[in-house]
Amino acid sequence: MPSQTSHSKQFLKNYTSLTQILTDKKLAALGDAYVNFVYSLAMSNRLKKPFGKKVKGAPLANAVRKAGLRKLLPSRIDKHVLSDAAEALLVYAWLNEVLTLEESAKALEKNEDLETGLVQLLTKATERIKL
Repeated sequence: MPSQTSHSKQFLKNYTSLTQILTDKKLAALGDAYVNFVYSLAMSNRLKKPFGKKVKGAPLANAVRKAGLRKLLPSRIDKHVLSDAAEALLVYAWLNEVLTLEESAKALEKNEDLETGLVQLLTKATERIKL
């Protein structure tokens, strides 16, 4: 039986840079669902009851800027592309066991400000990913 921490990664490309991860639209699509789940889990823990919530683009986009990742992206991009970059990086970090689901949810749960928690997660992911 496979380990519970082992994630299927058969579909991941062989990335050679953070920019490739940040700009992968398909990875961002999976990341969208992952980030919403992590946030919903964090809020459920904080509120002590089930809670489902989608993360809007603005906090994600701002977190990318504050984490210093904007410089790795093409010029002249909008908030949507910035938020996609955050989602792609966070799900990549989880799939590669660089950040755990529990660690991610805890970071968002303990910070009253979602953006601050996202900055912390993006920074940790960036520091831990070895390409």
